[in-house]
Amino acid sequence: MPILVSVLGKTLDKPTAETTIDQSGSDDTVVQTMAQGEIDAIRTLLTAKPRPVGWTERRQRLDEVSSVWPVADDVKFTAVDADGIPGEWSSVAGSNPSRVLLFFHGGGYCSGSIRSHRRMVSEAGRAAKVRTLAIAYRLAPEHPFPAALDDALTAWFFLRQTGIAATHIAVGGDSAGGGLTAALINFLNATGEEVPGCAWLVSPWVDLTMSGSTLTGKDTVDPLINKTYLEELAGAYVPEGIDRRDSRLSPLFADLKGFPPTLIQVGSAETLLADATRFAAAAGTADAAVTLEIWPHMIHAWHLWNAHLEAGRRALASAGRFIRIHL
Repeated sequence: MPILVSVLGKTLDKPTAETTIDQSGSDDTVVQTMAQGEIDAIRTLLTAKPRPVGWTERRQRLDEVSSVWPVADDVKFTAVDADGIPGEWSSVAGSNPSRVLLFFHGGGYCSGSIRSHRRMVSEAGRAAKVRTLAIAYRLAPEHPFPAALDDALTAWFFLRQTGIAATHIAVGGDSAGGGLTAALINFLNATGEEVPGCAWLVSPWVDLTMSGSTLTGKDTVDPLINKTYLEELAGAYVPEGIDRRDSRLSPLFADLKGFPPTLIQVGSAETLLADATRFAAAAGTADAAVTLEIWPHMIHAWHLWNAHLEAGRRALASAGRFIRIHL
């Protein structure tokens, strides 16, 4: 199964996700110039204050910078208890009640929340014309592995018990939430459960061994994620004695046969770029249908700032189309 590799909307058939892509010949010069100006403004926002030290302060900071711009007025939000896991439904006029995006936020398994990702999730639902269910899974270090995965499974079965068919569910997440999405799907596949209709991975963290080449190669251009920070997060999430190559932690090393159609979106200015490209290659090699989008100049989980970032809105529109096709 070939992998579709897309760079700023230009899609090429490639036999592997590791094929070199020449971005210099793009005809979208004006669009890229605008995108660069907008992402520079987001970079300024993110670097205006130093990274907090304590977990409580880090969680507050992520909520603050990710929810600078409010959600749209027409979105309806409803809190839900998903068998003991806090969740939130969102919908807009025209959302298909029988189709759902189940979403797991990023934050390195140690931060992030429904609040931090509310605009991103609700706008993804709008683009896909589906309801969304965002999940507040337990965070490390208070709740280390496998708490997050246990909560993801609880949320999945809660959703299934409401009568939603597995093929009518898209599962998605950004960063650690992308890794959690892949780990959930691998668990379902390995235990003979039905898998979702499709997956949406944004800037996924799928290798907690930190072996990706771009962790160093992109270190000078990524304003959010560096290897030292990831090592700290992994140390908080993974108990001593557990191999970080365990596929429940690092889905990159899983047997990905039977993985559903998957859209992976990643920025070119990310230290986790190699996580995305390697996962796309691994899934494609296992005969999964994979679409990999590499967005020039974009940083980690740029969708979060879609209110003032055209590339964020375009990426959400692309994800929405993908989900509509596969559900």
